[in-house]
Amino acid sequence: QVRLVESGGGLVQAGGSLRLSCAASGRTFGDYVMGWFRQAPEKEREIVARISASGQSTLYADSVKGRFTISRDFAKNTVYLQMNSLKPEDTAVYFCAASLGRNILRNTFDYWGQGTHVTVSS
Repeated sequence: QVRLVESGGGLVQAGGSLRLSCAASGRTFGDYVMGWFRQAPEKEREIVARISASGQSTLYADSVKGRFTISRDFAKNTVYLQMNSLKPEDTAVYFCAASLGRNILRNTFDYWGQGTHVTVSS
């Protein structure tokens, strides 16, 4: 079992920055891939970024590449999503999720956080 708790969402102006955090507990932190997803109103959920179990590999959606950075802190069992140059179209509920194992390309995420709202005003 993995428990995930997100924080750090809020309201920001376009061009600004936010850092989301996802605190994990339960299984050994290095035993799973972590991902950040988002879901905007009336849109399907999409994956934004993922990071390998070791923290050495990352993947990003084209829409956020160069603006967002995912990282994980093994001392704090926390995954971060640093979001820079935010745009109104980044407005969504952001979720972190854990995919058991070490395959960064595995598309099944087994545990989910409750989500945190991000609103980017124009």
